[in-house]
Amino acid sequence: MVMLRSWQLFALGSAFFAALTAIFGKLGVAQVNSNMATLIRTVIIFGVTLAIVGMRGEWQRPTSLSANTWLFLILSGVATGLSWLCYFRALQLGPVSGVAPLDKLSVAMAMLIGWVALGEPFSLKETLGGALIVAGALVLVL
Repeated sequence: MVMLRSWQLFALGSAFFAALTAIFGKLGVAQVNSNMATLIRTVIIFGVTLAIVGMRGEWQRPTSLSANTWLFLILSGVATGLSWLCYFRALQLGPVSGVAPLDKLSVAMAMLIGWVALGEPFSLKETLGGALIVAGALVLVL
């Protein structure tokens, strides 16, 4: 039996909830502007995250965070918001079966950016895996 590491379990949870996001999002944007749908989703995410941080006692004073931490969390938040706005608009305009595979090209893009910007390893395994992700997305969309 294969034992998964905790990060792998969380990554699988992320994939599962991302799949539900696509399905529920497609249903949710059917009769509302995609930007309004994103705003509603964001408010819900804020509430859920606030509850989790509160229940787990993980609150930290924002002033205790470094400027570097703030910078990258702000940039990540902007990127997330733009991603969600694009994703919900794409779901409103196209089929989940086309939107989701193209969205998952983010995996290959993140691998490439991680290699270029962070110096993360990019061996034959990563190259082949990234290429298969791109090929799979193209097969599903074209």
